[in-house]
Amino acid sequence: MNARLLLMILAALEICGCAGFSKDGGFNDVAQATQTHLAKDLKWPRTDAEQAKVSAQVAELLAHPLSQDDAVQIALLNNRGLRASFDELGISEADLVQSGRLRNPSFDLRHASAAGQYDIEETLSFNVLSLLTMPYAHQIEKRRFAQLQNAVVLSVMRLATETRATFIAAVAARQSVDHMREVVAAAETSAELARSMVAAGNWNSVDEARERIFHVDAYRVMAQAGLNEKAASEKLTRLMGLPDTESGGRPAFELADRLPELPPSIESLPDVEAAILQNRIDLRLQRLRLDELRRSLKLTQATRFVNVLDAGPTRVRQGTRDEPYETGYVVTLEVPIFDGGSIRVKKSAAIYAQSVDRFAQAAIDARSQIRQAYATYRASFDIAKQQRDEVVPLRKTIAEQNLLRYNASLIGIFELLADAREQFLSSDAYIHSVRDFWIAKSELDAALIGDSAP
Repeated sequence: MNARLLLMILAALEICGCAGFSKDGGFNDVAQATQTHLAKDLKWPRTDAEQAKVSAQVAELLAHPLSQDDAVQIALLNNRGLRASFDELGISEADLVQSGRLRNPSFDLRHASAAGQYDIEETLSFNVLSLLTMPYAHQIEKRRFAQLQNAVVLSVMRLATETRATFIAAVAARQSVDHMREVVAAAETSAELARSMVAAGNWNSVDEARERIFHVDAYRVMAQAGLNEKAASEKLTRLMGLPDTESGGRPAFELADRLPELPPSIESLPDVEAAILQNRIDLRLQRLRLDELRRSLKLTQATRFVNVLDAGPTRVRQGTRDEPYETGYVVTLEVPIFDGGSIRVKKSAAIYAQSVDRFAQAAIDARSQIRQAYATYRASFDIAKQQRDEVVPLRKTIAEQNLLRYNASLIGIFELLADAREQFLSSDAYIHSVRDFWIAKSELDAALIGDSAP
């Protein structure tokens, strides 16, 4: 018995020799996946020197007006919530290393004496069941660690998607505020002129009220656009991990002045099946969970009758101190009288079946998400392109013709101002359509990589 136990311990020690902490804590795989999918740097500073390098890189990006890619890069470098998910890698790796280590043996000592007679029992025991199942448990922990790496990659992708959408909303809100200032200025001029006309008796109060109401409405829309700009800017500040603002409440960064122009054409619908099989990180994560559950189920079936099995050498002395020790071994075994383990096996099988169904539904949802995201992407491009190529040029042509008509005294000043307002509003609508297109593009990219929902 002792020889067999020794052989099992030696075999386990050989397995334990491979169980150690890695230099990067599993982070390099996450960083490589980020580089592949986003072409962005990902850092995990764990020393003051490494943090200083990251801070210098962030400061360099903040030194000029931010582009969309700059904002995403700062968020990936500086978001402390994302960095906390990196710390989860360290926790999971500790569990992985622990699963490859032998449990400490236990030592029992029983000592009794009376009238010079001694009853001494010393036992050193090992958990044999954990020794036998350690290779399986270690493989399960390996898969759990791989799951966490994919989950962290998914968190990186979601942060990038949210940062990109927030940046687009912030820049669009700023452009909208600028345009609405021009509308408010035109409306104010029209309202003042209307008051003068009424005072001179050349206009009625109803027409004046219409001009004043439009002025108030334009100011309200401009104020709402300013609030949207402030909200998007604050959210972008949080996502980029920038805790402070400059004096006067202004953000510690400067955004680009305008959204990117529309591309000449849009991408074709990608191969949905290839996307969900190769690129969807959330489905890859669920497949790893299925593998883990399958292995866990086999482990549960193998140990359904044996839950506790401790064995080890023991020696006993009964009698005087001169009596020799009796040597042998002890085995502790849980007797499965009331619980034969069938409940655990049944539960594990149900959990596995549940996971299979969830994975199948997730694959269906992924296909639908990609198709829906592409439809939104294509429709938003068509709308923005129509605004740019047809509506805005037509409004400009009408404004130019109305100016000529005004100079020829064919129309009055109020008609000219009303047309100018319409031109400004159509430009604002174009800004929103471009914003919607770039957000749709970001959501399509996210759908191809993984579920973008939090």
